[in-house]
Amino acid sequence: MKRIGIVSLAVLAAGMMLGLGAGEAAAKRAPKMKHVVLIGTDGFSAEIVAKNPGRFPNIERLMKDGSYTMEARSVLPSSSAINWATLLMGAGSEMHGFTEWGSRTPEVEPAYVDPEYGLFPGIFAAVRRGMPEAVTGIVYSWEGIGYLFEKEAVDFIRSTKDDDDEATRIFCDFVKERNPNFSFMYISEPDHTGHTYGWLSPEYVASCQKVDSLVGVIYDCIRENMDPKSTAIIFTSDHGGKGTGHGGKTMSEMQVPYVVIGPGIPAGKKIERIVMKYDNAPTIADLLRIEAPEQWYGKSVLR
Repeated sequence: MKRIGIVSLAVLAAGMMLGLGAGEAAAKRAPKMKHVVLIGTDGFSAEIVAKNPGRFPNIERLMKDGSYTMEARSVLPSSSAINWATLLMGAGSEMHGFTEWGSRTPEVEPAYVDPEYGLFPGIFAAVRRGMPEAVTGIVYSWEGIGYLFEKEAVDFIRSTKDDDDEATRIFCDFVKERNPNFSFMYISEPDHTGHTYGWLSPEYVASCQKVDSLVGVIYDCIRENMDPKSTAIIFTSDHGGKGTGHGGKTMSEMQVPYVVIGPGIPAGKKIERIVMKYDNAPTIADLLRIEAPEQWYGKSVLR
């Protein structure tokens, strides 16, 4: 009887440990949100933030309010379309097929094509399937973004030709009027300035400061018009730069900020895990508690 009692206690203890482990795993999930806003700016290097403390007060405010890393990496080549596609599609170019800076269609046959939307599965389609009544929207100031998402899954789409101020105004009006469940605001600078004058040049710093001011306008608009108890905000970029270009393998070209803010997300905390572009879409899915497509291999940065 004693041996049976001892075995029973051991089984009970093991079950309790397993239960604790499951509870800990559940606790590691991102806090559930009703709204997620993705703010992306083209060519904003992590290096410029590190070398100019105090010059980007709004991005520093995001970092203070949320969890962040200055070491989020691009996939290669460290160029625009390939990395924006990766941010939105939860997998790399070998899966979604967009391989160049200005890809309009996949140069490589995608590993899978969503039969409903005709692209490799992206976050907008995932939101539409997981939240059929969701309000979604995207505003962008570089036409290249328009080829990288499922238009049929998005309620509100606006493009402004290289006009970040107009894009910001339109996006803020959309936020005020529709209170979207998932939205993406794309800012085309400081990439153009980097190509013209060089990354880390005074002109590039000034362009980053302008971007910082727009980020501040968007952040304030979100805080004033959306429920702070159920809204998360992500800020990031596609790549950095070196000299007057990018696309290479240096950390100056590959590393960018990644910041996530929201209730239940630790404030002022550095994200210690590796963060890649393909981790962004799974992070959004995690926050909204929707199912990530099985073709994605990225992981939520909040787990």
